[in-house]
Amino acid sequence: MNVRAQREVQVAIVDDDSRIRESLSNLVEAAGYICAVFQSAEAFLLSPALVRARCLITDVRMPNMDGIELQRRLKKQRLDLPVIFITAHEDDIAEKRALAEGAVCFLHKPFSSSELLKCIGRVLVN
Repeated sequence: MNVRAQREVQVAIVDDDSRIRESLSNLVEAAGYICAVFQSAEAFLLSPALVRARCLITDVRMPNMDGIELQRRLKKQRLDLPVIFITAHEDDIAEKRALAEGAVCFLHKPFSSSELLKCIGRVLVN
């Protein structure tokens, strides 16, 4: 976990690809947000950042627990954490399920930095 997670985490990033985690965290931090990064949904669920985060960016498809299952678990724990999904897969069913479960954005890779930052901004303004 990123050391900055000791403070108020504004954005948690969960992705199994280290390159994606790094590029997302660089973008998010350059925009002035504090972020914490995790290589798995399980690691995020065990972290103190779980209750500190104000927004979650995660991939739909990951080994073990996927992003949609993570979203369900958060809801089960009554954690009202806005979720932004990113994916490289054209999966209309997953997109519909994620949005029906309450995801705030569903972005297809490649997406623009401004697109992602706009989603984060909408979430953190509320």
